[in-house]
Amino acid sequence: MTECTRRLTLTALLLGLAFAMPAQAEEAYDPWPGLVQDIFKNRPMNEGSSVIGIEMPYRAEDAAIVPVTLRSKLSPGEARRIRSITLVIDRNPAPMAAKFELGPDANVTEISTRVRVNNYTDVHAVAELSDGQLYVSKTYVKASGGCSAPAGKNVEEARNRLGQMRYRQFAREEAPPSRVREAQVMIGHPNNSGLQMDQVTQLYIPAFFINQLKLTQDDSLVLSMDGGISISEDPNLRFTYVSNGAKRFRAEAKDTDGHVFRNEWDVEKPGT
Repeated sequence: MTECTRRLTLTALLLGLAFAMPAQAEEAYDPWPGLVQDIFKNRPMNEGSSVIGIEMPYRAEDAAIVPVTLRSKLSPGEARRIRSITLVIDRNPAPMAAKFELGPDANVTEISTRVRVNNYTDVHAVAELSDGQLYVSKTYVKASGGCSAPAGKNVEEARNRLGQMRYRQFAREEAPPSRVREAQVMIGHPNNSGLQMDQVTQLYIPAFFINQLKLTQDDSLVLSMDGGISISEDPNLRFTYVSNGAKRFRAEAKDTDGHVFRNEWDVEKPGT
């Protein structure tokens, strides 16, 4: 090997190390301990695999609309109940994606929605039980760029659909029939993250998203959500709950610009 070849080889190795080291350092950094302090005030966390399940694809097809399902694993005879679930996407710009408060009598056991994922990341689900204890489960997702991905709808289309709501029910085959229902609420809203760029002006679009959602059967809480920029465009929640016999299902949503959207539906005739 000539001296020139040796020098070129050494230079290539040094350049390779220079590029690899930041990536390795980034991969080694774990934001979770800091998030426990910031979001949960350093409250003790119990291992939660027998309490709360979190399901997401390991490799997302579209980082802007990654499906996530949160599922209670408490046994039917458990005296405690899940009071709230906090969804944290560790490496997102605003890690706390949503906090769900569950109605005390609605027995919500499953919640599904869609989120943006900005980097390869751990995603944590933290359940607070009625005894005040926190239980955490996690999964890992390979996705990138979800928070800055352009909106799927143009500005005019998004404006025309702003605040439109739909409620759907899904048939459940159970014997004997029970009062458990499976439903979905969808809201037309761009849910701009503040990190997306207008393709015409090349300026960043201001953050504009649904930050509060409350679902009730008559006036009894089923679940509520405090949401952030990680919830995907046109937010939707699919969930199970136990009917209390109410004839009307109601939804109220608020966004960061102060708009309030309300709708209600006949439980026996769901739809637009």
